Amino acid sequence: METIVLDIGETLIRDDRYWASWADWLGVPPHTLSALVGAAVVQGRDSSDALTMLRPGMDVTEAAHARAAAGRGEHLDESDLYPDVRPALARLRELGVRVVIAGNGTAKAGELLRALDLPADLVATSGEWGAATPDPEFFARVLEASGADPRATLYVSAHPAHGLFPAKSSGLRAAHLRRGASGYWWADHPDVIETADFRVDALTELPGLVEKAESAKPTEPEGEAPGQPRPRALRAL
Repeated sequence: METIVLDIGETLIRDDRYWASWADWLGVPPHTLSALVGAAVVQGRDSSDALTMLRPGMDVTEAAHARAAAGRGEHLDESDLYPDVRPALARLRELGVRVVIAGNGTAKAGELLRALDLPADLVATSGEWGAATPDPEFFARVLEASGADPRATLYVSAHPAHGLFPAKSSGLRAAHLRRGASGYWWADHPDVIETADFRVDALTELPGLVEKAESAKPTEPEGEAPGQPRPRALRAL
């Protein structure tokens, strides 16, 4: 694995502040909105559908702009990161892996993420790229940012529909992270099990996957010139 690309929401960033702020804006108890988010996830719907369950006909984008204009827009700080983020990303960099953060989010979210100074080579959001998951164009941009062959690029996400499945359809390798509502609910679904190259419970498992892949690389037999064809039995390893 030469490049590891990480999704944002519920992969790096906890979503509880995000949903609590929406609950406050809409004037409903946080647990009410959380329950509706869970219901949307169980039904295989987008989690943002929870907002229109509460306010049918609401334009979520317009409402987000209204919140920002009222000084209650997006916010991210260190407390929004899962505790395994920094150590995992730092170790991946030590191993020589290119680390890219790319997922759905506004241009503002991209600015806030970069301000956290995470150990990553690139941070980008769908709002900055003009394409969002699961659109294939988003994953074309992921591959461009990767700088590596698709099979040497691993996309990590807790969201099957918006991360795992479209990443695999785009030719990348993919890891499903058992985290957040989608990550936990869909973790043992047959389609997830069949599709995921890896299934992990924490980001700190990723460096081990890289080290294992490196140790499994075939080496040239002693005395064999580089590029010389190997016997059939060795080529099959």
